Amino acid sequence: MKAEHYVGGVFRSDGPGFPLVDPVTGTEMGTVPEATREVVDDAVTAARAALKGGWGAAGAEERAAALRRVADGIDARFEEFVEAEVADTGRPRSFAETVDVPRAAGNFRAYADLLYGRPERAYVTQIPGWSAGTGEALNYTVRRPLGVVAIISPWNLPLLLSTWKIAPALACGNAVVVKPSEETPSTATLLARVIDEAGVPDGAFNLVHGHGAGAAGEFLTRHAGVDAIAFTGESATGAAIMRNAAEHVTPVSFELGGKNPALVFADADLDAAVDGTVRSSFTHSGQICLCTERVYVERPVFEEFVERLGARARELGGYGPMISAEHRDKVLSYYRLAREEGATVVAGGGAPRFGDERDGGFYVEPTVLTGLPETARTVREEIFGPVCHVAPFDTEDEALALANDSPYGLASTVWTTDLSRAHRVAPRVETGIVWVNCWNLRDLRTPFGGVKASGIGREGGEYSLDFFSEPVNVCIQI
Repeated sequence: MKAEHYVGGVFRSDGPGFPLVDPVTGTEMGTVPEATREVVDDAVTAARAALKGGWGAAGAEERAAALRRVADGIDARFEEFVEAEVADTGRPRSFAETVDVPRAAGNFRAYADLLYGRPERAYVTQIPGWSAGTGEALNYTVRRPLGVVAIISPWNLPLLLSTWKIAPALACGNAVVVKPSEETPSTATLLARVIDEAGVPDGAFNLVHGHGAGAAGEFLTRHAGVDAIAFTGESATGAAIMRNAAEHVTPVSFELGGKNPALVFADADLDAAVDGTVRSSFTHSGQICLCTERVYVERPVFEEFVERLGARARELGGYGPMISAEHRDKVLSYYRLAREEGATVVAGGGAPRFGDERDGGFYVEPTVLTGLPETARTVREEIFGPVCHVAPFDTEDEALALANDSPYGLASTVWTTDLSRAHRVAPRVETGIVWVNCWNLRDLRTPFGGVKASGIGREGGEYSLDFFSEPVNVCIQI
């Protein structure tokens, strides 16, 4: 899939090109156009024009029908989306087939279903006058779109996480300008093809490619014509976008990084806890914001848990590539740092060798560490790779203190067969999501997001519709 911008209903390739690299082999797959400031200006202008034209005039039923056509278009090009997602990310084909592409189509259908009556809903209340003689008033609340929404999506789950924002933004009647990660442009371009074929009015959806700081991402997030910003990515980038947004007091919705904890109590089903931690630490080679990097295990089962987790990690070998050579080098630098800080490497700790073309790719070994103090950088900082540090605890209060001693607060897991403990502990973990005896079991209607440095706001179901629309109070004196 050739990467192209999509602006005002027109595909174009303005701007200098930069290479798109295969993370499996390290070879160049093609070039991607870098959006200039002028391309970004054109996209914002097209989006604003759409709000005054066909898309702005579309009612809820028409918007819902458009979203369903997009979902059908994704299904019709299912294999193309799978191939593009696998090529860009290097992830297993099965992951794209069962998660990325079905969830992308599902996002559009889910928000089409939620749309009816929701953005235009009215809360009606009759309120007595505030002072004698003023009579009564009829107050009702309507919701209107924010306007032009900038959507910045990451490279780890590029199709899923972009549609997670695009669908509700369009459902509420906004026009969007999307900038995918420069590492993963292909499915975004294919989505633009589907949206074009679905007959969504020109300018309602716009796509620009490019980098972040000093490039397309910054041009977009500092643009005076942008009315809101929705971003998923690392916390440092979120902080930079917030500074840009502050110039125009632009509202933001952020889903940021995590250094996610798992608490494994001695009464846990240890088979389930080990299996769950293998999934939560090593799925997509740890390149998911929800992945577990800190594991705290009650002391009576600590040694057995570490031994079993290490054995499972060694069985995985080279589980999948990092997205880029730069990110591989970052993860390997943390492996070296862990040793310098005094870690015991239970499994992994390096880069695998395959004896084939994958040796030119960006692989690292799934890694299990122990023995570090909580002050170690390896324990404190998000690595975003297939690695976890395992430490013991003795009491429930200690486990909670360890889990909560982090600048991040995105997701956590609790492993216990004690129902009372589960209900007691889960609300006290300082994360936006707490899974008990499972990991990444997601209902798209539930709130998704983090606390502290892990984000601002919530996505999912009506929570997304709340962000992408503005409540307006109307008061009529009777």
